[in-house]
Amino acid sequence: MIKAVLIDDEPLARSIISEYLADYKEIQIIEECNDGFEGAKAIMQHQPDLVFLDIQMPKINGFEMLELIDQQPPVIFTTAFDEYAIRAFEKYAIDYLLKPISKSRFDQAISKFLQQRNVQSTVALEQTKKMLETISPSPSLERIVVKTGNKINVIAADNLICLEADDDYVHLHTTTGSYLKNKTMAFFEKELDPNIFVRIHRSYIVRIDSIVRLEAFEKESHIAILSNNMKVNVSKSGYSKLKQVLDI
Repeated sequence: MIKAVLIDDEPLARSIISEYLADYKEIQIIEECNDGFEGAKAIMQHQPDLVFLDIQMPKINGFEMLELIDQQPPVIFTTAFDEYAIRAFEKYAIDYLLKPISKSRFDQAISKFLQQRNVQSTVALEQTKKMLETISPSPSLERIVVKTGNKINVIAADNLICLEADDDYVHLHTTTGSYLKNKTMAFFEKELDPNIFVRIHRSYIVRIDSIVRLEAFEKESHIAILSNNMKVNVSKSGYSKLKQVLDI
């Protein structure tokens, strides 16, 4: 028996998928979820073989939910996303279904899933990670979801002061504390609003209005003093960027 979880805040959308799945006796829906928090809990509890996942949901979206899962199961997205995101789905996801979902298109997605069922889970995991690095749900990142043990924190971008590289992780220094996120600096540099955040060093991205002052440090380098009293290095190229944004 193939275990499936449905995650969508629209009851009608879940109802349609349930109706279509009635033709597939080998697939059993073990839980339906209204939002990403419920979905993450259901995935960790049941370890399903397949997840139908909506992208645009309240609380946290589908991408943010996937980041909370250590071992992502195969996912078929149900979405009304734009053409750019669809190209990324085609490259990395099992499949995607554009709403409103037709029965014939649904059958194609299930057929594709069944054909690929023997793909190793590690391969699926790497594909999902690549997809999460590729797709952004909004023009600029407005919030970051961080899982620490069993606790989930939703951090507003407005509360970020500084981002600091740490190998494969990034320390998020905020007005309420520091958190560790398994993402790259390149991802955050791309997704954060460039009018608010600037990368001043290969290891640091800072919120522009958190800079209290700049001090000269050694040859052609500077140190930025931030509102939380952090002292961070500013590279030569980073200083050039700051001179432009601060008009100095």
